[in-house]
Amino acid sequence: QMARVTRNNYQVMDLEGNSLSPNIHTISWDPVSAAKGEFTHFMEKEIFDQPQALVDTLRGRVDFDKGAVHLPEMNLTPELAQKLNKIFIVACGTSYYAGLVGKFLIESLARIPVEVEYASEFRYYDPIVGEDTAVLAITQSGETADTLAAMEQARAEGATLWSIVNAIGSQAMRIADGHIAMHAGPEIGVASTKAFTTSLADLYLLACTLGEMRGALSAAQLRQRVDDLAHLPDLAGRVLDRDDEYRELALRFFKAEDFLFLGRGINYPVALEGALKLKEISYIHAEGYPAGEMKHGPIALIDESMPVVAVATQDGLYEKMVSQIQQAKARGGTVIALATEGDEAIEQEADYVIHVPLTPPLLAPIINVMPLQLLSYHIAVRRGCDVDQPRNLAKSVTVE
Repeated sequence: QMARVTRNNYQVMDLEGNSLSPNIHTISWDPVSAAKGEFTHFMEKEIFDQPQALVDTLRGRVDFDKGAVHLPEMNLTPELAQKLNKIFIVACGTSYYAGLVGKFLIESLARIPVEVEYASEFRYYDPIVGEDTAVLAITQSGETADTLAAMEQARAEGATLWSIVNAIGSQAMRIADGHIAMHAGPEIGVASTKAFTTSLADLYLLACTLGEMRGALSAAQLRQRVDDLAHLPDLAGRVLDRDDEYRELALRFFKAEDFLFLGRGINYPVALEGALKLKEISYIHAEGYPAGEMKHGPIALIDESMPVVAVATQDGLYEKMVSQIQQAKARGGTVIALATEGDEAIEQEADYVIHVPLTPPLLAPIINVMPLQLLSYHIAVRRGCDVDQPRNLAKSVTVE
């Protein structure tokens, strides 16, 4: 299709010149949301947009009075939810890490097995997909070539097709049987930030909805999950209010050439995303690992020149994370711990501590990733890097 746009009108045609009557989708973004305003870079602005972006993605979908979640655009029915025996999540880059969190959420709340695949790999390994399978694509732009190709393959094999997308009216939204719009607003910086956190919130809503429809969540349990969302934007704002601490930490580490990020459970993808953000915009070699795998290879890299970032907030795996911190310290590593406010014990173990507010465990990745975004941002700025347009990267990868 093509369009002819004039000062007063427009005409949509096919490639033979025949007029078409397209469906119109109104995009509610305003010009202010696409400007840097008081910020130096778009990425910085988009990090600080996150409290409002979370409000926007929850608005109209969460009824706090009734303890209910509404996702009408997903076209979900109890019959469909009941028949599903597997969900594939397909995505690329940061969206793939969101999918790893989504696996944890859906399996925990809805009790449906989930596999997460890179979209570029899903197409070529002949996955077992059928009518009792849903394939969920996560994509900020809605135009990522590998993700669209994976969706087309899933459609051909009879799967139910879903998408979580930020760009309204994009192809990934149009071809899906059901979708969730992130409502994060325009994300101009190449390194994704607010699209990651809003997609995590949307995955949480989807998991709650599936859990309710399948009977995996009682009404009381669903209400508790909904109540947990109420303070999420405020918690995000509290994290961002400590920006001066992240800037000071960046001054200590901007000359490092290697970083190791460690996490466990639902926070393992946070470690992966923290490493990706740092390497994308600062060009520092960074790796994310499950902390329990440290002794299976990564520990050989740790010495006095290797900063280790450990996501060690209060959850069921806290003691194991403390043990991993001790192991890194014993090898001469400098440890930066991400810990819950009020945790004084961690200060005896780590060299530096980033504090975040106590957050319900299933929502913790949304809050825990924000300090890592800002730490990466300030390190990149201190190194003189172009944080909005990192070398060799593009915002939307529209070719294979």
